[in-house]
Amino acid sequence: LLVGEAADNAGYEAVRATWSAVLSGEFDEAWNRLLHAGLHESSANPAAGPAAGASAVAALPVSPAPSREALELSFRVCPSMYDGRYANNGWLQELPDTVTKLTWSNAALISPATADALGLQREDVVRIAVGDRSVEAPVWIVPGQADWTVGLALGYGRSAAGRVGNGVGADAYALRTSAEPWIVGGVTLAKTGERAELASVQDHGSMREPLTGHTRPIVREATLDEYRHEPGFAAEMVEHPPLKQLFTDPQSYAQGYQWAMTIDLNVCTGCNACVVACQSENNIPVVGPEQTRAGREMQWLRVDRYFASPEGDPEQQADPEMVFQPVPCMHCENAPCEQVCPVAATTHDDEGLNTMVYNRCIGTRYCSNNCPYKVRRFNYFNFTKDMPEIMQLAQNPDVTVRSRGVIEKCTYCTQRINAAKIHARLDGREVIDGEIQTACQQACPADAIVFGNLNDPQSAIVQAKAQDRNYAMLSELNVRPRTTYLAKLRNPNPELVES
Repeated sequence: LLVGEAADNAGYEAVRATWSAVLSGEFDEAWNRLLHAGLHESSANPAAGPAAGASAVAALPVSPAPSREALELSFRVCPSMYDGRYANNGWLQELPDTVTKLTWSNAALISPATADALGLQREDVVRIAVGDRSVEAPVWIVPGQADWTVGLALGYGRSAAGRVGNGVGADAYALRTSAEPWIVGGVTLAKTGERAELASVQDHGSMREPLTGHTRPIVREATLDEYRHEPGFAAEMVEHPPLKQLFTDPQSYAQGYQWAMTIDLNVCTGCNACVVACQSENNIPVVGPEQTRAGREMQWLRVDRYFASPEGDPEQQADPEMVFQPVPCMHCENAPCEQVCPVAATTHDDEGLNTMVYNRCIGTRYCSNNCPYKVRRFNYFNFTKDMPEIMQLAQNPDVTVRSRGVIEKCTYCTQRINAAKIHARLDGREVIDGEIQTACQQACPADAIVFGNLNDPQSAIVQAKAQDRNYAMLSELNVRPRTTYLAKLRNPNPELVES
């Protein structure tokens, strides 16, 4: 009808009529072949064979190598703020940067060698100048940053982002032009004499003890060849005399549900999706930069970042290896926190969970002091008292909203566990493996987190813990955590390593 034909002309026949002018040979056979393949064999564009001429390559502009007098500035898209469109999101402002571990600000990232040469220290405010344009930003020293280069994240320093994002960080767009949108040469750094206190959640990026210098294998890793030579390296890295058990395990550990988790360090990319998912699921408040600088961040899950180097201090190396390690509550079977709580606010249940009774907690923080993993959080202020009603509607109704003065921590998403158990009980069955997913597990794009029932021999968690890469962090303390890790394996090209 649209092309002037009769309205009773069927669509199928119209399509066949169109293709009859295109297909060659016997039509029905060609038509069936076309439908089966889903494409017409002669419809592809001719293959292109572009060739780069030597003269064209030689004509390309060559930027001078960065130097002390003319540094190179590289703009990077912030993994949280992106280009600034998410600057008014408190969850993302408080989300630590994957590498720098900074929150609530960007910074001028420079290498240790560049900092030494220019006499700069962390949190020194510098003026970054490109021609007649300049912006001030605090310095942050990052191992692995190329010498004589400065990295600056986009998305900060906004003035019309809203109540949360206004005035946070330095505006990198003041130095950015359409002609040089990503890399700018001829940059100078000048100390202003001022200092800015940045909110970082991790200051120590080495697994060496700050006082003794001894290495603690918090993260255990090896090359593929080393693993093939010694498959059980992860469990054997810590040598410790046998420890005596002071407490008797409950008999119920052999029956019912027993929850546990593994985190595969081989696939974790440190993307922080698990941290945001946990914050959303468990109504974790945003505390702001001042409280974060005081070490009072509230996220129940953190992703630690460690540098590694075969020789010397990895935080002073030009090209160190880097590894990420998510750290939730370990739900220890010999939980040190439970032994010191004067009001039994933190207890162990029959399913192996280390639980918190918020109404019983009086805020002594003995448990936090006794936790070797430092995963317990304390509400110093009532962050939810003045929360607008519209924001309260966005909170998870299945999770208690905590007031000030109580300890809180990862619960293995106990609300999800109980919901699945209720549904299974109504159906007259057991909880099926994989039916329960913690928030961090559900959000992980790399499937690094496995959660399940240890008493189900066919479960994914049992198979994960049976791997020879499985190990418990700080196992020498005999706290017997339910959360364990699968050691990281690297497979470097030997030719690149030698070079």
